[in-house]
Amino acid sequence: MATAAAGRVALPAQGAHPVPHPVTQQSPAPHPDRSLDRVDRSILRLLQQDGRASIRSVAERVHVSRANAYARIARMMEDGVIRGFTARVDHERAGQSATAYVTLKIVQNSWRSVREQLLELPGVAHIALVGGEFDVLMLVHTADNRALRELVLGSVQSIPGVLSTQTLLVFEETDRVPPA
Repeated sequence: MATAAAGRVALPAQGAHPVPHPVTQQSPAPHPDRSLDRVDRSILRLLQQDGRASIRSVAERVHVSRANAYARIARMMEDGVIRGFTARVDHERAGQSATAYVTLKIVQNSWRSVREQLLELPGVAHIALVGGEFDVLMLVHTADNRALRELVLGSVQSIPGVLSTQTLLVFEETDRVPPA
């Protein structure tokens, strides 16, 4: 894992420790002997609050050496516990004023092909295979309702294997940040 010039936690250098995309790639299988302890969980909580926290800051706040904090973060990345670092975006300020959850009913055994095609669509933020009344739950962000309509009616519903959709408009969002 590499650290940025200011000593902040950063993604590993290309080719070092690949961090899988949260949706498209499978995380590596966790090492069977490596369970997370109290310090690991504290590090995770700190990085969820501020993914740009420096190794020094993380180490000080969990009362371990910088080398120990660095090694723990590297191990959790290698094990796929930490899948990457990201920014929390205000989608409306970023020009994506329409947000919706779209539920899909799909043909049995079509999940993998449907998922691959959904991942190619613009604005798709999250896709989950779920159990219940529908099969897939998808979070999307688009510029406006017209773009949302085109995404759902023009693109999603034309994917082979998609039987039906239901769109749930989001009126207001709140991201939960883990407490300190």
